[in-house]
Amino acid sequence: MCLAIPAQIIEIIEEEHAVVDMGGVRKTISTALLDEVAVGDYVIIHVGYALNRLDPEEAAETLRLFAELAAATDAV
Repeated sequence: MCLAIPAQIIEIIEEEHAVVDMGGVRKTISTALLDEVAVGDYVIIHVGYALNRLDPEEAAETLRLFAELAAATDAV
């Protein structure tokens, strides 16, 4: 099972590599599978590769739901 968490591109470091932020965790990823990416884009990552870009509103909603789930889990 794969859990797809949106990650925001915070830096382009090479032609096919970027740094993303996932809730405070920063990771260098490959963007070789995408045509174009820019700082600020949200992407879905699997095994170090950005698979696709997300609409910013969709990414924000997904992150909100994860935060809500985490808060509910902490309450238990």
